[in-house]
Amino acid sequence: MNEQIVRRIVVITNEQGLHARPAQLMARLALQFESIIDLVRDNQRVDAKSILHMLTLGADQGTELIIEAKGPDAEEALDALVRLVESEFESNETMSQEKSG
Repeated sequence: MNEQIVRRIVVITNEQGLHARPAQLMARLALQFESIIDLVRDNQRVDAKSILHMLTLGADQGTELIIEAKGPDAEEALDALVRLVESEFESNETMSQEKSG
């Protein structure tokens, strides 16, 4: 079985960029999928399931990243990760905490 690599381009729009909290949210989400998921910035490729690897990208606000996935749930993984980035890393958990507090 020859699995295709799927990719999408996203732009980091939140003011703080891809710092520790967004990296943690992204890694936690990526870990829910079986597919291999990478983030690519210029010539640097990192594992999207690793917070520390993502932090090495130095992705500030306005940074363009490519999310790549390969595996049985690659499309589903990309959809979820793109939604997270486009929401400026507002997870359901943080939104419900803000509403209750």
